[in-house]
Amino acid sequence: MKKEKYYISTAIAYTSGKPHIGNTYEIILADAIARFKRLQGYDVYFQTGTDEHGEKIELKAKEAGITPQEYVDNVAGVIKNIWDKMNTSYDRFVRTTDKKHEQEVQKIFKKMYDNGDIYKGEYKGLYCTPCESFWTESQLVDGKCPDCGREVKIASEEAYFFKLSKYQDRLVEYIESHPDFIQPESRKNEMLNNFIKPGLQDLCVSRTSFSWGIPVDFDPKHVVYVWLDALTNYITNIGYDVDNPSDEFKKYWPADLHLIGKDIIRFHTIYWPCFLWSLGVELPKQVFGHPWLLTNNDKIGKSRGNAIYADDLADLFGVDAVRYYVLHEIPFANDGNLTYDLMIERYNSDLANILGNLVNRTISMAKKYFDGIVPSIGIKEDIDNDLISTVTGALDKVAKSMDNLKVAEAIDEVFEIFRRSNKYIDETTPWTLAKENNKERLQTVIYNLLESIRVGAVLLHSYLPETSEKIFEQLNTNLTDLDSIKEFGALEVGKELNDPTPLFARIDKEKFLEELAQ
Repeated sequence: MKKEKYYISTAIAYTSGKPHIGNTYEIILADAIARFKRLQGYDVYFQTGTDEHGEKIELKAKEAGITPQEYVDNVAGVIKNIWDKMNTSYDRFVRTTDKKHEQEVQKIFKKMYDNGDIYKGEYKGLYCTPCESFWTESQLVDGKCPDCGREVKIASEEAYFFKLSKYQDRLVEYIESHPDFIQPESRKNEMLNNFIKPGLQDLCVSRTSFSWGIPVDFDPKHVVYVWLDALTNYITNIGYDVDNPSDEFKKYWPADLHLIGKDIIRFHTIYWPCFLWSLGVELPKQVFGHPWLLTNNDKIGKSRGNAIYADDLADLFGVDAVRYYVLHEIPFANDGNLTYDLMIERYNSDLANILGNLVNRTISMAKKYFDGIVPSIGIKEDIDNDLISTVTGALDKVAKSMDNLKVAEAIDEVFEIFRRSNKYIDETTPWTLAKENNKERLQTVIYNLLESIRVGAVLLHSYLPETSEKIFEQLNTNLTDLDSIKEFGALEVGKELNDPTPLFARIDKEKFLEELAQ
């Protein structure tokens, strides 16, 4: 049977410097979605990578005394290493300095020009170098760039323009007739009411004041504007070609989900659809502008001096603890907050207590009472049914939350299995059953706990893959797919469990923070 495809992409990370935890959140979020789709049986294609051209890079390379190519090679390496360290399962890591991408962008530019969608003119405007964006006076906030708050400068140069205005009515009609195209709803309303309906200006799509970019091949003193170059990565890397698109492109396009930060949703829901229409290419199915991760409720940024890096956090807490925190603490539409205090609290309460303690206690009891052999079911009681219904009902709830991209809710549903299992231990008191020599009842209780943990671990795999694997190892099971959890009771009776090993050791908060401050 042919698998249904699912194409998910992150924004490509800008190679101006090392990505902080807020940037890294996006790849972890995309990874959780991709892993869950694979678990459901989809043929998943998951793409990420780096955005490597532009004036900002040229200036940074000059400051560092190296070529722009050397500069982006270094930073792309750093970004890829962090993505790998966070155990993200991308299928392709793309770079906009790849020759194939550069050649295709030149062909795309020429096709848009030949279509009459790109024309030559002169640009006068207010330009923000860090954001690579031109602004009108009315768009500035307190005279500064509305995106990053930095100074803008007056710029004037010969440029090519894309006829964004031509597509305005079509864009409004499309967004209004496809309510799921932009998520969450608040972002859709913002794009329509603040940017599109007031009137789209034609977009400057080339620059002549710097050279670090893809040359316009029929007018080489111009380089392609960075957003036209960057956005097209979603199609060039799966074999889009203006003359002869590849089988891979035909298979995976349109993308099912572009996962991006809310600060760049304008480029993905205004520029990108119009570029695609100009090429005669179908639009992606959905663009999700995720919220930000703040630190101490302030935007994270190197310039603010509050940057926290994912690899540093992983060294302190472990990869899965970092994954858990960012996935659990950032809701669907609201910004999340990160502090070391909050991180330790969540680590101790959820990972060490609810999950780690449950697995350790259960396997230890199975070792103590049944020599580490998975017992068969003995005497059943009504109290078992409540646990079992929580466990068997979890898959549908998790899947529904994931379909709606409510990943934090999905993780909560998984942890509900572990919470309910801990409560079941308190209700059944296995140590009392052992003392009373009520072995048949004890068999059922321990079996139900082991099976509940296994089901929870299957569902947990998309979010905390290493932890999930460690649980499977302790349970000595290869029943790790969704089919194995559709009914309760698949864990093999008579199988020997491996030794319990702690998943998350509790952290002494005061001692930890004291050492961190040194």
